[in-house]
Amino acid sequence: MSFLPSLRDTSGASAAVEITATRVAGANLEWRAGRPVVVSHAFERLPDGALVSSLTAANVLDREAVAGAVGRVLERLGRPKRIALVVPDPVAKVSLIRLERVPSRANDLAEIIRWQVRKAAPFAIDEAQVSFVAGQGTPEGQEFVVCLARREIIEEYEGIAAAEGAHAGVVDLATFNVVNAVLASDQVGRGDDGPAGDWLLVNVAPDYATLAILRGPHLIFFRNRAADTDGTLADLVHQTAMYYEDRLNGVGFARVLLAGASGGGARQAGDVEVMRRSLEERLRATVDTVDPRTAVALDGRISVGPSFLDTLAPLIGILLRGQEHAA
Repeated sequence: MSFLPSLRDTSGASAAVEITATRVAGANLEWRAGRPVVVSHAFERLPDGALVSSLTAANVLDREAVAGAVGRVLERLGRPKRIALVVPDPVAKVSLIRLERVPSRANDLAEIIRWQVRKAAPFAIDEAQVSFVAGQGTPEGQEFVVCLARREIIEEYEGIAAAEGAHAGVVDLATFNVVNAVLASDQVGRGDDGPAGDWLLVNVAPDYATLAILRGPHLIFFRNRAADTDGTLADLVHQTAMYYEDRLNGVGFARVLLAGASGGGARQAGDVEVMRRSLEERLRATVDTVDPRTAVALDGRISVGPSFLDTLAPLIGILLRGQEHAA
């Protein structure tokens, strides 16, 4: 399992909380006989406008409403003291940077990465939280997946959790953790060194959509777009597929996965199927939905529906990144 960069990462946790523009969700994970099991979950809707995901501006506009929802979710999870926290994709800028030569010293590598991303940062690099991991190696050099966020915005989310008695030991993006949930499952097939072939993830939220292309376990493309941008999701997917073929030496997607639509990315339940069929027509490929049950078991008391599975996926992804050796 290959982990993408997290904005904060100090230790694993058994409970996770996701804060989005429309809801707060949480889940608890236990290991039973060497297998991860979801033992509890919780969900709270947010009032319109209480939170607006942004790279540069304050995200939490109604602190009382967001903190109250987080507190109620934590209460139903048993008041964990340490959590993993999932935040919306638009709070960070994700870049793929290639270095011909990689410094042997970690500090030197970090300085080069920061110097590379500062040119595209919409704020001073001194205000930024920068994290990165090695991606795929190519004949032209080593790629790195770099995540850049404004530090005070990440602290907004951490502060909400802290005010409700929970320390966010890990802070990470929603789509990264849907990817992590998929990588922990068998939904994209397995080769000797991990997932085989290229695959596309389309992650849809009420206020944005993110497309990620992976070559096996390695991220090779990441694009986030606000929901109010001109053009349909199908148009965006089509443009991405053309870029994949022309610039990324794409030979076709082994799998195409859709996430988030049932959890709020589609306005009505019927829209999910319309969205899926539209993507299939544009890509001429079967589009499946992400199912985190291929990575974890569910306690028998938990009822399952499409909306629940979409909500669960990023929570499972962030918990498994810190728990894979817990058994």
